[in-house]
Amino acid sequence: MPALKVSLLVGTLLAVINHSSAIMQMDFDSQRLFQIILTYCVPYCVSTYSAVKAIQQREK
Repeated sequence: MPALKVSLLVGTLLAVINHSSAIMQMDFDSQRLFQIILTYCVPYCVSTYSAVKAIQQREK
């Protein structure tokens, strides 16, 4: 669940930074939507990977 929260926060921030003009004009094509979805997926993957690695290190 923490990875989802991180993804929502960081993904939203990055989406606004990278796609603010399209968001304000509601100008979405399939390529732009795919880019925005990836903007949320990347922080989720990084957060999940970091958490898994931290747990593995703690268990050693």
